[in-house]
Amino acid sequence: MAKADSETRLAVVVGRNEVALWGLSVEERVGRIARASGLELSNGLPDSAAILAHADYAWDPSWFRHVLAHPGLVLTLGGVPALAHARSQEEAAALAAAMREGATGLGSTAGLEVIAFEDGPTIENKQLRKRETPFLMPLRTENVRAIERASYFGAYKGVTDVLTKYLWPEWALVLTRICARWHVTPNMVTFVGAVFCVVATVLFAYGHYWAGMATGLVFMVLDTVDGKLARCTITSSAWGNVFDHGMDLVHPPFWWWFWATGLASWGLAYDTTTFWWIQGVIQLGYWVQRAIEGAFITIAGGLHIHVWKRFDSWFRLITARRNPNMVILFVAMIFARPDIGLALVAVWTGLSCAVHAVRLVQALVYKARGGQIGSWLAEG
Repeated sequence: MAKADSETRLAVVVGRNEVALWGLSVEERVGRIARASGLELSNGLPDSAAILAHADYAWDPSWFRHVLAHPGLVLTLGGVPALAHARSQEEAAALAAAMREGATGLGSTAGLEVIAFEDGPTIENKQLRKRETPFLMPLRTENVRAIERASYFGAYKGVTDVLTKYLWPEWALVLTRICARWHVTPNMVTFVGAVFCVVATVLFAYGHYWAGMATGLVFMVLDTVDGKLARCTITSSAWGNVFDHGMDLVHPPFWWWFWATGLASWGLAYDTTTFWWIQGVIQLGYWVQRAIEGAFITIAGGLHIHVWKRFDSWFRLITARRNPNMVILFVAMIFARPDIGLALVAVWTGLSCAVHAVRLVQALVYKARGGQIGSWLAEG
């Protein structure tokens, strides 16, 4: 989360616009984005440094954080200032006037750094692990769906698993729009998803694998919706983050354990030795892989292992996390062999853990030799 500099404490919406985005007025949306960065929304032009937002434009929140971090920066579209960081009362007045009048030509003579959106400037989004040109569009009624679509896909992590990236983004977009219109909060979505997660666990325990996977699919889609809804409506909270990520972290070992116990209902139960070998590899491998990821973040100064090199981002698509593992189990169920499916999950967990361990050792060696660990996504 960006922090305001020592002087900038206010944000201002210049102009009026009745068009709503994700069910939020311009003032509500800008106010939420500002408060997320430690600023307050002002009703009028302040007598100090401030962030100015043109009411006729909609932009990704990452632009706000970027502009906030660079006093004197002006983001323009068609030459008109859409978002700007005024360093003084005089600059704020001049920029506000330019916004109201649709003026262009705020070059270096004004002592400002002007970024034209048409030039395709890119900024690094560390939170979502990607480098991008976030959206900036005129906020008009006919553009709302296009803006919401850009906002939604802009909230997607640049590095994630294959199902989240390719299978259900469109489903989750529809659900996110519905939740925003009905004022359903992200925490409500997380709670409903948690219920489906528990139900799936019980179904697995009794060998109802198809029903469990269907129920689990609902949970997995909702697991995407709550995060996108929070980012699109600017309603992220510390509790919501703990609730969501806590569920993500804790439930997979239970799914794999009860999948194994449910095999008895199919007459495919493992013998005791096989059961403990498979569970040992899956359970230990899951937590070791998580520990490796945490260790990498520590040695890399907060950088995730999956964004170090292009290979790491590719491997994140298929590494032994919940969603790729469910693909393995789904294929096994097509052949009515849930026992072989779970055994393959164990094998893939062990291999994925080994790959991550090698990458951690390589990072340690690279750093010991004086290398600076960075993200390939931030290059260019």
